[in-house]
Amino acid sequence: MYHHRLGKIVSRHAIYERTVSTQPAPAWHVAPLAHRKRHMTILASSSADAGLLSIDEEDDRYRPRLLAGWLAAVAALIVLMVVVGGITRLTESGLSIVEWKPVTGAVPPLSDAAWQQEFADYQTSPEYRVKNRGMSLAEYKNIYFWEWAHRLLGRLIGLAFALPLLVFWLKGWVPPGYRGRLVALLGLGGLQGVIGWWMVTSGLANVAAVSHVRLAVHLNLALFIIACIVWTASDLLRGKARLTGFAALAGGVLLVQLVLGAFVAGLDAGYIYAEWPMMGGGIFPSYVDWLQPLWRNIVDNPVVVQFVHRWWAWLTAAILVLLAIKAMKRGSRKTPIALKTLIALQIILGISTLLSGVEIWIAAAHQGVAALIVWCTAACAHRIGEAR
Repeated sequence: MYHHRLGKIVSRHAIYERTVSTQPAPAWHVAPLAHRKRHMTILASSSADAGLLSIDEEDDRYRPRLLAGWLAAVAALIVLMVVVGGITRLTESGLSIVEWKPVTGAVPPLSDAAWQQEFADYQTSPEYRVKNRGMSLAEYKNIYFWEWAHRLLGRLIGLAFALPLLVFWLKGWVPPGYRGRLVALLGLGGLQGVIGWWMVTSGLANVAAVSHVRLAVHLNLALFIIACIVWTASDLLRGKARLTGFAALAGGVLLVQLVLGAFVAGLDAGYIYAEWPMMGGGIFPSYVDWLQPLWRNIVDNPVVVQFVHRWWAWLTAAILVLLAIKAMKRGSRKTPIALKTLIALQIILGISTLLSGVEIWIAAAHQGVAALIVWCTAACAHRIGEAR
């Protein structure tokens, strides 16, 4: 059929040439096309290695979209994981399972004897001895559920990434230049599981609480994975983009706010000064038990951490709104609007979390919206870095 169409094109061109043969050819006249390859070009990722990557037109019609849709689904699962992780922390369920069994741990206790053994293991932990002594088995099952659900969702996300990747790989559907990146993302997912257990172990030794620093690493690695997945999906759909200086600045400012938020959560800093905008009658509390050296206050002092998290939020909001405006100027509309809407919602949720005394569902929504802001920030950053 293709050669038949090509024959028609050549025939029409011949008729046209006979019609105008008595006239001189204009300067822009192009010779007849003898052969036409069906392909399209996609701009390479950066100015340093800019080049043209040829992808069959039919492949471009469905393979990149298929992979991008799969990646978006995985990113959505990670957002859900962030929310469930927040609920796990807020219900003080994170230390309820004192062993890490990557395979067999997917199945919860199924008999009374198994439950009694699991509960007995928990009773050896510092959390039980310090906070929950006398807890009933029924109460233990409640906190066990959230930690088990959090870990199970992590396993499901791993399968949701690894199994489709294997299928796409074997079918040859992964475009050149993406295999290493997708394997790296899979590796980051595995690392996240290891870091999650590393975080839990900090609360199983002598202190009945996880390290807020390890919590920050665990949370922000999850958010970083979301950003990387969204960027990769955008590359597949729109062509590769470079990370601009402004986008890097916006990402850095956002990262600081996310780390501060994790510190607030891990230090239970949201429970102090449950008021807005004042803290103990002033913008800055009149009394602070300063730590030495001074740099420790931004990490370990709950009063200082909450104060900085409150006000760094406004700088973060301003720079992300500018990022959204830049993305709109590059032709994007829905994602920048979503980003600005999420920023406004996040401010409301943050203040509401304080005023409510850290109501679980408000605080969990606050953490989930943070993950969505990371998603939209990555998408807007990609848009302003695309080739014009």
